[in-house]
Parts: sequence; C-alpha cells; structure tokens
Amino acid sequence: MGVLYMIIGTLVALGVLVTFHEYGHFWVARRCGVKVLRFSVGFGRPLVRWHDRQGTEFVIAAIPLGGYVKMLDEREGDVPPALLNQTFNRKSVKQRFAIVSAGPLANFLLALVFFWALAMLGTEQIRPVVGAVEAGSLAERAGLMAGHEIVEVNGKSTSGWSEVNLQLIRRLGESGSLELLVRDGDSSQSQRLQLELNDWLKGAEEPDPIGSLGIRPWRPEITPVVAQLDPQGPAQAAGVRLGDRLLSLDGEALNEWQDVIDRVKPLYGQAVQLEIERDGQRLELPLTLAERGEDGSRRGYLGAGVAAGEWPAEMLRNVSYGPLEAVVEGLRQTWTMSVLTLDSLKKMLFGELSVKNLSGPITIAKVAGASAQSGVGDFLNFLAYLSISLGVLNLLPIPVLDGGHLLFYLVEWVRGRPLSDRVQGWGVQIGISLVVGVMLLALVNDLGRL
Repeated sequence: MGVLYMIIGTLVALGVLVTFHEYGHFWVARRCGVKVLRFSVGFGRPLVRWHDRQGTEFVIAAIPLGGYVKMLDEREGDVPPALLNQTFNRKSVKQRFAIVSAGPLANFLLALVFFWALAMLGTEQIRPVVGAVEAGSLAERAGLMAGHEIVEVNGKSTSGWSEVNLQLIRRLGESGSLELLVRDGDSSQSQRLQLELNDWLKGAEEPDPIGSLGIRPWRPEITPVVAQLDPQGPAQAAGVRLGDRLLSLDGEALNEWQDVIDRVKPLYGQAVQLEIERDGQRLELPLTLAERGEDGSRRGYLGAGVAAGEWPAEMLRNVSYGPLEAVVEGLRQTWTMSVLTLDSLKKMLFGELSVKNLSGPITIAKVAGASAQSGVGDFLNFLAYLSISLGVLNLLPIPVLDGGHLLFYLVEWVRGRPLSDRVQGWGVQIGISLVVGVMLLALVNDLGRL
C-alpha cells in the first residue's frame, strides 16, 4: 500500500506542478501574440495528444519528469512570412521576459492557493512547551527551563513546534544572538532569553535545531512497548518482536520511551545489552546499535518504535483563519518558504549548510507517498513546499533554466542588443553542466539515504 501511495502521490504532485508551471508560460505567450506549437506534460513518447482550434498540440508523454511549451521561433526553423509576427524571437524584451517569468510565478501562485486552503482548513498544533533542558546546553546557559512555552523566536510568533523549528532552521550555520520570548506555563508574564550561536550546526548532514540547543519538547509519557520495527534495524536482528516491553539498556532502567531515546542517542556503533519482557518472561538480548548522521550529528539507532501517545487537550491548539485572513497567511507562508529556500541554497554554496541536505527524485517520491498517506492537509502542504522549490530553482540565473533566459534578456535590455549566439552557447553549456552536476549530487544523496 505504501508503494502505491508513493507512485500515485508522485504522479499527482509532478502532474499538478509541471502543468501549472508550463501553463504560466502558455497563458502569457498566447496573450503576447506568440503561436504555441506544443504544450507537453512529460517527455518522450506521447501517450495522449489532441489539438485545439488554434493549432496547438497538447501532449501527455511517457516520462513524467517535467514538461515544456514549444513556441514558434525563427531560430528553430523556417517560418512562413505570414506568421513572423507570431514568433517568440520577434517579441520585445519585455514580452519575452514576461513569458519566461510566468512559469515560476505560476508556481508561487499555486503555493499561495495551497497555503490559503490549508489556513482555512486549520491545523491542530502542539504547544511549544519545554519538557526538559539538557545540562550544560545553550538553552540551559540562557536560562530556559522545563515548563517554559516558547512564544517567539527572533520576534516571530510560534504557535507550535513546527514554527519553532522553522525559525531555528533559518539560523543554521550562523553565529550571533538568538532571542527567545518565553512564558512560564499559563502565566501572562514573559521574559526574553538570549542564546549565543557560533557557526551553529555548520555543515551538519542531518541538523536537529531544537535538540542541538538542548531542548526536549514536552511529550506525554509513553510506555516503551515496541509497536514498530525496522526490518533492517539492530532491534529486529537481535530478536526483538512487536509487543516486547523494553526494560533496561546496559542495566539502566527504561521507564518510558524518552528514556530509550536518551540512552540510545550517544551510543552509536556500540555493543549493548538490552533487557526485554515478553509474555511475562525477562530476556537479555545483545545487540550493536547502528549509526546515523555524521560528525557532530551522529546518533545511535535502535530500529524500533512505539505507538503514539494521547495528548492532553490543554497541550493542543487549533489554528484556523477566515477567507480573507487566510490570504494574508498564505502570502506570509509563501514568502517565508521562498526566502528560506533561497537562503538554504546560498548556505550550501558557502558551506554553512551541508550539500547532503539536497534531495533528489527518490526522496521527493518517498515524501510524496508519505504525505499522501497522511491525509489531504499534509499532501497540500507538501505540494506547496515543492511548488515553491520549483519556482525558486527555476529563477536561479543559470542558463537552460528560466532564470538564465531572464538574465540574458536583462543584459539585452541594458545593452540595447542581445548577447552573441556564441556567448549564449557557452552559457548554455555551463548551465547544463551545473544542472547535471546538481542532479547527480542529489541522486547520490538519495541513494545514501536508502
């Protein structure tokens, strides 16, 4: 069933995002008087094709990894004199700029629509209340304590842990002061705390912003009874079964699931003795914990999980907006995620963020399947984030991407004449090399995660 969700989720995601992107180009081209020869969703052999009254061929092709809009252009073949005024290359710089930029802008508009719908549907969020603070951590040195609720991070309000995490992600790889506004329980009294960062999580492969500050979010106590097992994990290899209760690790009692997490995390790659209870009997199982992450983000991995606990009503909050308020929230989310995506790319370029955080088609497919299986809200959220990523990446000033064409048009507008075909050809070759290199890097990262 998971594979089916992954296939359907990926096809729907790519189909919707690519179609909307290409429709942006198509819609503006038509209004600028350019004749569109073909509108294709996918590449390769056409599976379905039809024509409209203006002669445009619409195609759904076999390889659903993109699409294109082919316009009448003298650079691609002979054009009858009667149609010269409908060629793309004879349009003004402003018109060509509008046609090319319409694709990425359509992706931002689509993300806005998704965020608007999500804002009206509403979400149930967990209040960002601190459960515990690690001794000697950045959070403890700043004065953060168990029971504090994080109200703001750097002046941005945080309605739940997802917002806290988002604001912290924006500071990855940076140095300087991080300001938290916290409130003690249900008290109206609040205080500001300053955490000093120094190349914080710079280059970390799998950064854990909340955990690295020494913050453990409040969680309901969960009995450590195994409800999930990784088929390739150490627990199953050692003989742990579903329904087993974990009692101790190297002689230290495991009273709740958080104890398991805390004990396993620092013991990556180490041999340990796990005591379990099964059918009223105690058993000792020797195993070697696996390792996840690299360098400062290394942690132990057991390969077991538990069923979710019940959250008390006072720790949950419902956040929803009316139709007009949702537009503002949608704009805010779209802007925030666009800036974050661009900032993350800059940090990867300068080594502040590990390039191993770059994801390719395999990871996208897995996340598409998981979000589709989780429900409509999670899937719409995924589509919004992916649409923004597609829009931002396409606007990068790299030849062969929309942003590269826009760069050429900008130079043409400043100079009063276009760059020579030779210079543009060099640019395209460099652009292709960059794009192929990034795609290969993302694919290697995907395979590494598998």
